[in-house]
Amino acid sequence: MSGVAYIDRYRANRLRVFERLNSLSFANKAALSLTFALLTGLSAQVRIYTPFSPVPFTLQVLPVLLAGAVLGRYFGGASQLAYLAMGAAGLPVFAGWRFGPAVLLGPTGGYLIGFLLAAFVTGWLVHSSDNARSTPRIILAMAAGMGIIYTLGTLQLALLLGLDARQAVAAGILPFVGLDLVKILAAAGLARAALPGARA
Repeated sequence: MSGVAYIDRYRANRLRVFERLNSLSFANKAALSLTFALLTGLSAQVRIYTPFSPVPFTLQVLPVLLAGAVLGRYFGGASQLAYLAMGAAGLPVFAGWRFGPAVLLGPTGGYLIGFLLAAFVTGWLVHSSDNARSTPRIILAMAAGMGIIYTLGTLQLALLLGLDARQAVAAGILPFVGLDLVKILAAAGLARAALPGARA
């Protein structure tokens, strides 16, 4: 089989998987949302603290943005709502196996709350049209979601720690930009592999 035939077969299979995903029942889509919520909780445990910020490096951004891109705005957003609800209710899904409302109300809580809106907006932008599922558009959609996480995260960080705008950006955004860009590219690559649409 030629390379072109393999590519055509891959695209046809990808379209069938996408159509199957869209035709799932509400219960099955809810189960997928819960799966992404659990993945977000697991990725939170991969964390590295630095002397530059009270906010740790984690892998959470990857499943958050991927949930929005793959599941769409409603079920992608629902995945992160489930994640926040599990943590607030007492399941140890926040970084460091922490839990409880105090985490959401603490200095890093804005980032967690931002996950919900980021997944919703990413899903909305990616599924707005077939062309929005091209690789550049997926990356831009995820960058917008990342911007939401940064905004809400640094606002709460600044308010609770008494930081000015420059200090908040230095502690809450700048240390993470490089690694988060890698996460966006990885999440976009995974999403593009699963989503049909424009070939770019």
